[in-house]
Amino acid sequence: MTRHSDPGTGHTDAADGHAVALRGRLRDAGLRVTKPRVAVLRWLAGHPHSTADQAVSAVRPELGGVSTQAVYDVLRVCTAAGLLRRIEPAGHPARFEARTADNHHHLVCRHCGRTEDIDCVHGTAPCLTPSESAGYAVDEAEVVYWGACPDCRSAARPTGDQLADPNRGARSGRAPGR
Repeated sequence: MTRHSDPGTGHTDAADGHAVALRGRLRDAGLRVTKPRVAVLRWLAGHPHSTADQAVSAVRPELGGVSTQAVYDVLRVCTAAGLLRRIEPAGHPARFEARTADNHHHLVCRHCGRTEDIDCVHGTAPCLTPSESAGYAVDEAEVVYWGACPDCRSAARPTGDQLADPNRGARSGRAPGR
């Protein structure tokens, strides 16, 4: 497919096609189609695990004077509608992703917060079951793997013992993952 760029917006035909699909997803979820919603969903599709502040910074040039609160509202509404997933790694800001239709987990760097998707080896949710459900109808299990990303490992060169010790933050008065 030939990609034509609109000099006024920098959008390509492929980007416009993606925007049409996003508009359809918004309508299917019972939401009004607005420029901020389309812009945030489009940006998060290409930048998973972004914080709200990163989304604000990314869509503001496209939308002009969009307020920070407007982007936070988009994130909240789209998460409630199931179009986005909010993940909250301990000690790091909440992150958002558009990958919602499958059962996957996350790998989070303790140092910088970089987050990667990890597919669940057991398939459909819940991939794990608790030893006791206390009467709950369990429909999802969220797993977060913690470690040091390659960039942080290169910069700090921590030893294997430092990464494997789950109590290392407690001794310093900080919670693990901070």
